[in-house]
Amino acid sequence: MKTSEFVQKIVKDFLIIFASIIIMITILRQMYYPNMAFDLNSIYIIMVFSFLSALIGFILYSPNDISEKKMRIRMAIHFFTLEILLITLGSIFGIVNSALDGIILALQIAGIYLLVRLLSWQKDKKEAQKINEKLKAFKKDAFE
Repeated sequence: MKTSEFVQKIVKDFLIIFASIIIMITILRQMYYPNMAFDLNSIYIIMVFSFLSALIGFILYSPNDISEKKMRIRMAIHFFTLEILLITLGSIFGIVNSALDGIILALQIAGIYLLVRLLSWQKDKKEAQKINEKLKAFKKDAFE
């Protein structure tokens, strides 16, 4: 993956993470705290968390192709690093005040992580299909 593609992926991941958090918080607030509004400070904190989450993607970056096993190991390291970083930041910002708060935040992080991975997987699957179609067309043209 080229550096420019990696930067584009970080920006895309940031936007997906930020939107997912905003949507999740909006739904949960409508269910449990319908009169609570977003304040500007909360938006900035969500932006910082989203940006750091996307930036940690450098763990997954490799300029060369790597095996599927190595990528899965990197994904596990990435996930646990993300969990630790965000729960620690949550504690610093006063978002996580108890073990239950930490568990809830960890589950929210896992949900958003799965969503981002699923969207990335679908995009990669579409790209692989396009490449396979081009290869089939090339093979067909080569043998005719």
